[in-house]
Amino acid sequence: MENSGEQFDVIIIGAGIMGSSTAYETSKRGHKTLLLEQFDFLHHRGSSHGESRTLRATYSEDYYSCMVIESSHLWEEAESEIGNKVYFKTPQFTMGLSDDKSLRAVIASCRKNSIPHRVLDHRQVHEEFSGRIQLAENWVGVLSDLGGVIKPTKAVSMFQTLALKNGAVLRDNSEVFDIKKDDVRGGVFVCTRNGESFWGRKCVVTVGAWMKKLVKTVTGLVLPIQPLEICVCYWKIKQGHEEEFTIQGGFPTFASYGEPYIYGTPSMEFPGLIKILVHGGQQCEPDKRTWSPAPMILDSLRQWIQERFGDRVDSTGPVMTQSCLYSMTPDEDFVIDFWVVRGFSGHGFKMAPVVGRVLADLVDNGEAKGLKLKQFRLGRFEEKGDGNVKEFEDQ
Repeated sequence: MENSGEQFDVIIIGAGIMGSSTAYETSKRGHKTLLLEQFDFLHHRGSSHGESRTLRATYSEDYYSCMVIESSHLWEEAESEIGNKVYFKTPQFTMGLSDDKSLRAVIASCRKNSIPHRVLDHRQVHEEFSGRIQLAENWVGVLSDLGGVIKPTKAVSMFQTLALKNGAVLRDNSEVFDIKKDDVRGGVFVCTRNGESFWGRKCVVTVGAWMKKLVKTVTGLVLPIQPLEICVCYWKIKQGHEEEFTIQGGFPTFASYGEPYIYGTPSMEFPGLIKILVHGGQQCEPDKRTWSPAPMILDSLRQWIQERFGDRVDSTGPVMTQSCLYSMTPDEDFVIDFWVVRGFSGHGFKMAPVVGRVLADLVDNGEAKGLKLKQFRLGRFEEKGDGNVKEFEDQ
């Protein structure tokens, strides 16, 4: 390793949304930063591509709400630096059976964290949305003004561009196959398959669904993270109703608690289509995927669309699908620990700016300002098997 290449204050492995936001933060603080990506930048093989992600603060777990609130400000701060918009505000609407434990926990969390919200019965929902959303009598909805849509590929590009502006070095098509400690100087050597090696004082690993494979290769440790292949579905809005389901038309991002957990975004990226999908998917290896939806998932979506949107959305079948990856932990909470950052369980994108800020804090002095990381420690799975214990169903 004596012939290792350039030296850096911090090497970040994985240039998805988490790695890119971290590179932005560390470079902004004056750290000499290297961001490595195994594929092309802005590729579609992982979890950080596509046209929309939801921003919402309506969480059952208290610790996520404060992260979302901070992230909403950090998204706008980064937007002001780049001069482009990636965060488009619209209300968030969460619905489910009135006695659903997860939904009741959402309401309690909103009250505890002083998040403005309204709890609506089925009649109030019908009036609020002029019949566009229909609930059964035993359902309720929670409407919050803190919501919106984030443009993922554009957001990743934004953070990479700002990191470059701050002096960071970005390398794609640089798959890392080994990370070794430098027993002489401290820090680590990072080796790529194209024959390059780099020395870093600190190293952050954010390789998404490939985390389990890389960590096992480097340390022999098997992380409790399961990649899932998710099918993102777009459904056709029936003629004459297209504008009713847009942000401009006042339509919210939405989530439906229960089995299955369903969520979606207003019609935005593809005019006349609305994104509605199931939070969950098929277990897979990240390099071996079907790239197709599971029939059972489509059946549940058809029924839900018919019940919620009636004759305004064609529930026959999606007119377009896309594949995405989740990195699921047993308790669906994040893993943020020293040198390992992953397992965002399909709901981390909205919090990328605060995760980047936290990781930059850890690079600086080993402490995360304003955020307790106890619930995100990797060691929780050794202590409790399935991780954090909750009184409601994970969504």
